[in-house]
Amino acid sequence: MDFERDKQLPAQLNGEHTAQVSLLTTHVAYLDTFIRTSMEHFGQKKASPDETPLWLTEWNNDNEWDNSFYSQFLRDNQLSSLETIVLMLATVPHILPGFFDNIIKEVLPAGGDFPEFGGVRLNNHRGMLPTVETALYILAGHELKARIFIQKILFGGVLFKKNILSLETVRDGEPLMSGRIIIDQDFIDRLLTGTETPPKFSPSFPAKKISTEMTWDDLILNYHTQNQINDIAIWVKHNDTLMLDENLKRKIKPGYKALFHGPSGTGKTLTASLLGKYLDKDVYRIDLSQVVSKYIGETEKNLETIFTKAENKNWILFFDEADALFGKRTNVQSSHDRYANQEVSYLLQRVEDYHGLVILATNLKSNIDEAFLRRFQTVVHFSIPNADERFKLWEKSIPAAYSLEPGIDLRAIAAKYELNGAAILNIIHYAALQTISKNDQYLRLADIIEAMRKEYRKEERTMN
Repeated sequence: MDFERDKQLPAQLNGEHTAQVSLLTTHVAYLDTFIRTSMEHFGQKKASPDETPLWLTEWNNDNEWDNSFYSQFLRDNQLSSLETIVLMLATVPHILPGFFDNIIKEVLPAGGDFPEFGGVRLNNHRGMLPTVETALYILAGHELKARIFIQKILFGGVLFKKNILSLETVRDGEPLMSGRIIIDQDFIDRLLTGTETPPKFSPSFPAKKISTEMTWDDLILNYHTQNQINDIAIWVKHNDTLMLDENLKRKIKPGYKALFHGPSGTGKTLTASLLGKYLDKDVYRIDLSQVVSKYIGETEKNLETIFTKAENKNWILFFDEADALFGKRTNVQSSHDRYANQEVSYLLQRVEDYHGLVILATNLKSNIDEAFLRRFQTVVHFSIPNADERFKLWEKSIPAAYSLEPGIDLRAIAAKYELNGAAILNIIHYAALQTISKNDQYLRLADIIEAMRKEYRKEERTMN
């Protein structure tokens, strides 16, 4: 173990982290006092309708603001005292597992049930986890009017709108407010570690983050396609400003939907990755093999997980081979057809409601349902590169450490052989590996020709 390193850790807990811990410590102490005061108050009497709510008199949300994540979050979202209390209720089990149990033991030293306080216990966490009933009791006690008012304020507020908090779904017949208050894991990560943990690809989150080391110079597109890509970038960078306009914000929808169509290997996925890189946004590629399910309702559930996670992250969502999900609806001849059409209708509405950039990619535009096509702001065609474009792709693919065999005419090769960018890169990759294996200094024409034959055979074409 590196004891010297461990000795240095306390010295590193300064600046933003120290300020954040200090503010959190203050708010946990406030919450502790507030809950105890509320339980004593509501245990003695019911609140009078004209009485000033405890959460306005007891909670102090005025702090010396600092640059920590927590402080910045409170300031940017202008949280009320009520919202700050509920946020801390959901946060404190992640910091102090026995927080609620310790308070209840002191209030009920002889033990016993306390249903008014709400709360649930799960498998791994040994302590109590707060429900909405917990929040309603400490904020309003038994006063019905106040409880209804708080529900309206809470669920209509910024924490639930931005999915920082969500309400656990309860079984049919159980009171809705008995659901746990669930806090977004990304928020907890930022709060406790200073960084967000990217979601892991899994059956419950069937999407992968994609990125590229390439630049726009590596992407060769025709003039019209490039112009359309520029339009998308302009929308992402400037549409938020336009949405502040009093006239237009009522008339235009905040999201942007683009369809990329064209043969494989023409740059659709690379373009999506470059847009994310250029705009400093994460791009998540939805794995359709994991999304589509034969079980009724599961496809919608899988997609909802992605959309909910992406809603306030400004992610670019990229659906590759999109016709598997967004294909044409069929005539209803069986229950399977009916549910398949319901999936398409759900997708149509969910994509329509998404506030960010959604890109659908397909090899054949004709496979996409017309109801989707009408809703795209732009439809971008990625065509097979022409001779000049192929020549540029060949030039940009040559390894920096090696040269072409003297006498190779790249322009002639580009003019004669119709290949896309992915195929050209595969050919150079093959030829370069052959060069290394032979301890040669040149990419040989024979290796390039052999690699081209392999690419033609993959596409079941004949090479002249």
